[in-house]
Amino acid sequence: MLKRVFIVIAVLLLASWYLYQPQQTKPSSAALQMASGEPVTKGKPLNFPADHGVHAEQGIEWWYLTANLTSDSGETFGVQWTMFRTLMPSKVESQWWDNNLYFAHFAVQHQQQHVAFERFSRAGQAQVISSPFKASIDNWQLSSLEDSFLPLKLTASQDDYAVDLSLSDSPMTLHGDNGYSQKTQSGHASYYYSYPFLAVQGTLTFGGQSYQVSGNAWYDREWSASLLDRDQLGWDWFSLVDSQSANKGLMLFCIRGQAQRYDYCSGTRINAAGQATAISTEQITLTVLDTVTLNNRDYPSQWQVKLNDSQPIIIESVTKDSRNQLTIPYWEGRVKATGGFNGKGYAELTGY
Repeated sequence: MLKRVFIVIAVLLLASWYLYQPQQTKPSSAALQMASGEPVTKGKPLNFPADHGVHAEQGIEWWYLTANLTSDSGETFGVQWTMFRTLMPSKVESQWWDNNLYFAHFAVQHQQQHVAFERFSRAGQAQVISSPFKASIDNWQLSSLEDSFLPLKLTASQDDYAVDLSLSDSPMTLHGDNGYSQKTQSGHASYYYSYPFLAVQGTLTFGGQSYQVSGNAWYDREWSASLLDRDQLGWDWFSLVDSQSANKGLMLFCIRGQAQRYDYCSGTRINAAGQATAISTEQITLTVLDTVTLNNRDYPSQWQVKLNDSQPIIIESVTKDSRNQLTIPYWEGRVKATGGFNGKGYAELTGY
């Protein structure tokens, strides 16, 4: 009963905060702007295993996993699981409230079908432990199987949809300047690292039917005081893994300002050992080639990426309506890439 009461309170807190945001601000960007805490500091080395856990001094962070999977019968699926922590200071004094709201998203897609679920939690019901690593809300859980961070196990289920996956064998990649990832021209930044080449084996249930699946997963960790300027709306973010070599990756994001123009971009080329080569904003040109209209809103469905003088990359969405229609709505789905990079991955579109 207490759990249900807390979830209701958490939803009301989030809803009341949203109602007082400027009308021109989209929910996703507003959430990233309202986060508080200490800004991240360039030059500070990351520290493991501690950095697998909570960073209470920063106002927003997430533990994020996406996967492209194929069943034994050849059918393809996408999976997203993300757990968020956001600092929401209040005058409430209670053992059930520590000024942090935790929530998690679980989404699965197959062909042109996309389903997404969310859960909210207080501290205690939500758990994040740095070593052995564990991030969970109820029975939605991403956790280490041994004392070391890898291998991992992801379990989540809701209605007729579920995953039970093992994830292993990926190097770590530090984005930006040894993990310090600048997000805007004005200097907003995060700490950001990934495990991009996780090998996946396990079981996926979609619409009540279970499949044995395998494939690739990409795990992201990011924390910050805030990620966007007040006049910025959101971002287009991509993670791509080469289809010929499972150990070659590419991460790109572009922040969008007013009139949905791309303001600032950044990227990372990743080699088999996980070593990162940073791509600066001056080297990236992202252009929308095609869109899809969903509930009177236009979402990109095909992009062209130019990186210096290399062959352009064409990125196209797989499941056209990949909206997570949750408390904070955003588009999150599978993509495929051709041209200067041939592979598959995921895209996240916020603020549309």
